[in-house]
Amino acid sequence: MSPSNRPALLLGRLLLFVIPLGAGLVPRLTFRREGSSRIAASFQQRQIQNYDTFLLSKDGATLYVGARDAILALDVGTAHSIRLKHELSWSPPLMKKNQCVFKKKSNETECLNFIRILVQLNETHLYACGTFAFSPTCAYIALENFTLVLNAKGQPLLLEGKGLCPFDPQHRNTAILVDGELYAGTMNNFQGNEPIISRSLGQRSTLKTDSFLTWLNADATFVGSFNILTPSDEEKVYFFFEETATEFDFFEKLTVSRVARVCKNDVGGDRVLQKKWTTFLKAHLSCAEQGRFPYTVIRHVFALPQPQQETVFYGVFASQWQAGSLGGSAVCAFSLDAIQEAFEGKYKELNKDCSRWMTYNGPLLSPRPGTCSVGPSADKALTFMKEHFLMDERIAPVNNQPLLVKQDAKYTRIAVHETRDVLGIPYKVLFLGTGEGSLHKVVLAGSGAHIIEEIRLFETPAEPVRNLLLAPEKGVLYVGYSSGVLQVPVANCSTHATCPNCVLARDPYCAWDGESCRDIRDAEGSVGDWVQDVELGKPMPGCRRDHGRGRALPRRRNDSEGPLLKELSPPLNTIVRLTCPRTSALANYSWELPRIRMPGGLVTQDEEALVVIVQRETLGTYECWAAENGFRQPAARYQLHSPLYPDVLGGASGFSREGLQHGATPLGEPRSYWMQFVTVTVLLAMSLAVVLAFSLFTYHEKLKAKSKVEGCSAPETSQASGQEKVPLKGSQSPPQRSKFQKQGPFQEDANTSNSCCVQVERPTRDTDAENNRLPSSAPADGEDARGGVAVDKI
Repeated sequence: MSPSNRPALLLGRLLLFVIPLGAGLVPRLTFRREGSSRIAASFQQRQIQNYDTFLLSKDGATLYVGARDAILALDVGTAHSIRLKHELSWSPPLMKKNQCVFKKKSNETECLNFIRILVQLNETHLYACGTFAFSPTCAYIALENFTLVLNAKGQPLLLEGKGLCPFDPQHRNTAILVDGELYAGTMNNFQGNEPIISRSLGQRSTLKTDSFLTWLNADATFVGSFNILTPSDEEKVYFFFEETATEFDFFEKLTVSRVARVCKNDVGGDRVLQKKWTTFLKAHLSCAEQGRFPYTVIRHVFALPQPQQETVFYGVFASQWQAGSLGGSAVCAFSLDAIQEAFEGKYKELNKDCSRWMTYNGPLLSPRPGTCSVGPSADKALTFMKEHFLMDERIAPVNNQPLLVKQDAKYTRIAVHETRDVLGIPYKVLFLGTGEGSLHKVVLAGSGAHIIEEIRLFETPAEPVRNLLLAPEKGVLYVGYSSGVLQVPVANCSTHATCPNCVLARDPYCAWDGESCRDIRDAEGSVGDWVQDVELGKPMPGCRRDHGRGRALPRRRNDSEGPLLKELSPPLNTIVRLTCPRTSALANYSWELPRIRMPGGLVTQDEEALVVIVQRETLGTYECWAAENGFRQPAARYQLHSPLYPDVLGGASGFSREGLQHGATPLGEPRSYWMQFVTVTVLLAMSLAVVLAFSLFTYHEKLKAKSKVEGCSAPETSQASGQEKVPLKGSQSPPQRSKFQKQGPFQEDANTSNSCCVQVERPTRDTDAENNRLPSSAPADGEDARGGVAVDKI
């Protein structure tokens, strides 16, 4: 509707009820997996739980999943589809379970086989390890028929898994296969207090950390391991873990995050550190916000190799002092250069006199201890390494601050992808799984982190995200949780139906091509003229369209001015709720009313809608506007009119009538209340009648009681015989009892304290009951008192 078509009385607009729904670092959009906006394929298999370990085949067509008592091969070659190809059951035998139960472990939750390692040895075999009822065991899997490799006796070929896989399924571990050798970090004993980093398989001898020298503290928890491709003589494997620090004087146990490295060409020592690492070093990772407690507990880490650039490690951290039930999380990035600089810096050493860790300032040997030199090291250098494995310098994050801090989220997993916008500028996109079962998509721009969207993966009760695997070539994420696997696209640009919304999303995958919001990776030609602003998210001037009303409004195909006008014709004196779809949590929403001044109480707003009492004064056009990042656009438009007042609103040609749909909900259908009125009236009349009758009855009883009291209030006298027994004047002698006093049942005993009235026949004179005397015309003493009243006190 253009301004010229509106009546003059509707030209005034009132900006009312401004509600900021988002401020700070919050997801701009929130979707549910079941909704049409974010379609995700899912897979679940009955009686299989704990989909914890993922391995994607080299061709990306098969996803191998290690679960509880089973290993699955899933077909993920088709978009938006996950199908089961093979299932391998691998449960511990009854004897192992009985031994596990005998050691006071649960037969239902612990004495099972949780697959913790799943790697591809070659084109024909996988290598898998599981907890196997607290007896770690490994086996080979033939891909041809997806079965366990058998030994000469026809039994599954089972290998010792101690030092590779944890005993307890609650203990976390990490493993990586490098050139046919397995590098693993895990717990090495049943008690769970001997962490170990080992190298096995292959042709070389097995190496491991020295537990006696406490290179790793007893509570170390591993979260990731990576092989960094560098020149062959400097190739290293990095392990990320958390443990209790011993180098700090603190009032309680302090948990710190660490990175350790070992060299691929390490062969161990000849006489010192035999079958032990000779290149093991570890350093402290610092993820801290200035003025706040540091985030000391690392939860997960992801390595992003970059062509012709250094590798960057992205870690999810939590604070051991974080208050609140959910806690908070931070994401920090560490460059490989910063890590290598720390490992090339000074060492720490334990001063045995004061049992404190101090900086080592002594001379260094050549070659430097811990370097990846070719051949065995000298015994002197190895002796030095036994006690100087901790580096002095802490590793600071990129830009000396976290990339992202969110106080109301508990991040459990992270995956990072680098993509380019329409101008070719690279951007990092973070995918963060939460402990509440959500997936956050974050873009790192020059202005800071921006949470593009949140996908709620599960209905209540929420389940934590247990694993994330990014397949950038396929453009999907594989999410593992306790009951299944999800396949989530990294982007769904069709969600943004207008040019402003496409730009406001700041999604580097999406841009406006002039007609719709599309994924730029699917573009066949040049995308240089597509509209996109990842850095600032400013729709103007890219989405500029000339309209008659100030700011440009979003354009849809077949829609000239944003959302359609919804014409409503509710009866008068009814209540209508006008809802405003709040799609963006970063927008401020406000209502514009038909008149500058509205009668009080007729228009109010609750948390969800504008509530309007339909009267002549409230008829007109209502618009809900969303203001975000300096851009305003209408989110909903309603027009209330009544056939009784056709002069209130002008014509509305060009707009569709859609009744009370699209968010306009009347509170109660129009109906007659005559029967209710009659019922209430009758009940009220009956109630009043009952109350009136009760009042009359009470008043009558009070009158009767008062009459009885008045009749008995005078002293009783005996019947007179001709004259009064007591003279009215002058005589002070006490009255005597009359011999004519009537005897009978009305007379009480003289000993009683009560008085009673004695009735006599044929009263001819009235007595003055108030003064207990006869009237002035009473006869004198000696006169015959027959027919008089005698009252005597008994």
